[in-house]
Amino acid sequence: MPLTSPPALPFLASRQSAPGEAAGLKNLQQLIQLRWIAVFGQVLTIEVVHYGLRIAIPIESMLTVLAGLVAINVLSVIRLRTGRRVTSAELLVALLVDVAALTAQLYLSGGASNPFVFLYLLQVILGAVLLPAWATWAMVAVTTACFAALALWAQPLPLPADYHRGLASPYMVGMLVCFALNAALLVTFIARIVGNLREHDLRLAALRQRAAEEDHIVRMGLLASGAAHELGTPLSTLAVILGDWQHLPHFSSEPELANDVAEMQAQVARCKSIVSGILLSAGEARGESSSATTVAAFLDGVVQNWRRARPSPGFTYTNAFGDDLPMVSDSALKQMIGNVLDNALDASPHAVHLHASREADQLVLTVRDSGPGFLPYMLKQIGKPYQSSKGRPGGGLGLFLVVNVARTLGGTVAAHNRPEGGAEVRISLPLAAITLSEEDDADAI
Repeated sequence: MPLTSPPALPFLASRQSAPGEAAGLKNLQQLIQLRWIAVFGQVLTIEVVHYGLRIAIPIESMLTVLAGLVAINVLSVIRLRTGRRVTSAELLVALLVDVAALTAQLYLSGGASNPFVFLYLLQVILGAVLLPAWATWAMVAVTTACFAALALWAQPLPLPADYHRGLASPYMVGMLVCFALNAALLVTFIARIVGNLREHDLRLAALRQRAAEEDHIVRMGLLASGAAHELGTPLSTLAVILGDWQHLPHFSSEPELANDVAEMQAQVARCKSIVSGILLSAGEARGESSSATTVAAFLDGVVQNWRRARPSPGFTYTNAFGDDLPMVSDSALKQMIGNVLDNALDASPHAVHLHASREADQLVLTVRDSGPGFLPYMLKQIGKPYQSSKGRPGGGLGLFLVVNVARTLGGTVAAHNRPEGGAEVRISLPLAAITLSEEDDADAI
């Protein structure tokens, strides 16, 4: 009866492709775990063959091979714990160790006449999927050489073929077990490979999509920055002209015209503030600079400015952040919160609520409205550009910008429809990314 063990089967994610480091460590870990299973299988096989079937085998030599495999696996465990990147060459060596153990066991139990010699094919298949082309052909050459060597040199096994006896022949039973083992391992292996490759492809697609979105953000930022530079001069000119108009007798004598000029000045000032915010987000300043504040004061200021620009009697705001923390007023955060509130007000003019809270080390901003909610397809594509239900050309960038700003800060944005009606957008931002440490706070002062 042949005495071999199934080869270690690393359920890999791909051919050591990105992320190669994680995939390599995972492959090595699976190889170690399955090699322990192989060791157990060899021990069980030795017991059955030697003591159950009473077949004479060189048990001491086979246990020596087994002890060497255990020692190698212990060293592999130590290597895995270092966390260093596993290269294709290392995986090739690991597979060659399995080939060597299989060859040694076959040599001690009949050589090429052993029906389990076809387990070499599994080693080749593993190499074809796990390794680059050069290493795969190296596996083919090594296994072929081992098969040829076993055909010339091997210890005979006192086990007649007895093909005519069918399954009553131990040799035919060995062939059946070998076929079933090969088939089971191949089905399991290929199923895992297909699943992991599909997962890998999805991950690559997500990375490509994110790269495209970030490239889109960069182009939008360059466009916005250029437009802001161009708008700065005419806005300043308008502000000066409107300031002069206020002092003209014709305007000062008619309150209605004076109010119109004052409103125009307020709107020009708001436009200048928006332009300054865009340039500040791009790393440029227009005479205005960021200032130290606190989380509560920042949120209160954002709400106050938004209320002034978008007055709504149905808007409510609660701040349950708790103990205040120092931070720097950030234009991108202001725009992000303003975008979410704008969308909520457009969908629900009579009921919008902003709730700020602190959960562990996160600032959580929750915006709720009583509108029609998100369409199902939009919920699946939150944060994708140009996903809008308003039908405006170029619309759908609000939540796209919100998601990308939050992601840049290490935060997340989640959206869902409320059971009682309306929508809810939840923004979670790590406090470490938006607040000042004690050292930073001292420097700011």
